[in-house]
Amino acid sequence: GTDAHTLAQYKLEKLLGLETKDPTESLSFYDEEMNNHAEYYAAFVLEQLEKAKETCADPQILIEQKLDFSRYVPEGYGHVDCLIVSDGTLTVIDYKYGLGIKVSAERNPQMFCYALGGLALFDGIYDIDNIHLIIYQPRRENISEYTISKSELIKWAEEVLAPTAQLAIKGEGEYKAGEHCQFCKAKATCRKRAEYNLELAKYDFEVPATLDNDEIAAILTKAADLVSWVNDVKEYALKEALNGTKFEGFKVVAGRSNRKYTDEDAVANVVTQAGKDPYEKKLLGITAMTALLGKKKFEDILGGLTFKPPGKPVLVTTDDKRPEYNSAYEDFSEN
Repeated sequence: GTDAHTLAQYKLEKLLGLETKDPTESLSFYDEEMNNHAEYYAAFVLEQLEKAKETCADPQILIEQKLDFSRYVPEGYGHVDCLIVSDGTLTVIDYKYGLGIKVSAERNPQMFCYALGGLALFDGIYDIDNIHLIIYQPRRENISEYTISKSELIKWAEEVLAPTAQLAIKGEGEYKAGEHCQFCKAKATCRKRAEYNLELAKYDFEVPATLDNDEIAAILTKAADLVSWVNDVKEYALKEALNGTKFEGFKVVAGRSNRKYTDEDAVANVVTQAGKDPYEKKLLGITAMTALLGKKKFEDILGGLTFKPPGKPVLVTTDDKRPEYNSAYEDFSEN
């Protein structure tokens, strides 16, 4: 994630004509997909800046800006990927490279805090009325946008954020399990999270056919959290066991492994000398081919040779914005 953000920052600065240094060689991870997404992100931000210029003669753009919202949260600060400020509107853009959770900008507390920090910087310089929040999450094909008025944001900060922050600073308030648990250092050993997930035990994991639809829905609601919690506990237990902790009924063993070549170049030479080709040849994927040809040329010469097959059906919560799947089973059943 850090490497992806570093690369995205470089691509954006380069596109804006700013003095910057290519970080590619110093990245601990880099691949073509990450490079392409960084370029698309930079182009997207530039597009937002051009929109701002339509209504403002001198919009400002800040990249990887530290923001202070300690007026509402003691010692509260954060780093936003991009801020664009113009007359009337403050735009906050957050680059999410993660694939696990699809992030929404709608009433997103993290984005609200960034917006408060942006207001602290610019509200006296620009006449800001609205805040436009954008989550750019390319690996989930997700661009989520949400607009809130300045007055509504400040009301949230005063009535929700500040009181909650005061409770946290004092060590008061209640523990509450939820999606945010994945970012907590105590996620594997937190008792509240354990209680939350063990509520499923009341169903005794009966055969699904013996449960009614409401019970199945209740289980589905918590299934992802349950799996995540169990994996966190297993990861924690393994780490502790490797450090000498004993858990009744468990021991650490070496996992299964597959054979590997000791020297790939030597293997290739030996196979070539034996008269065989040791390398497989395959057509470049769409992302790699687009990078090879360029986006415009790709569309010009290959646009008619690509298609997007229907996605495999998945069960999601009703707040997902995708249209409901029209299964062939339903079509068949109606005939």
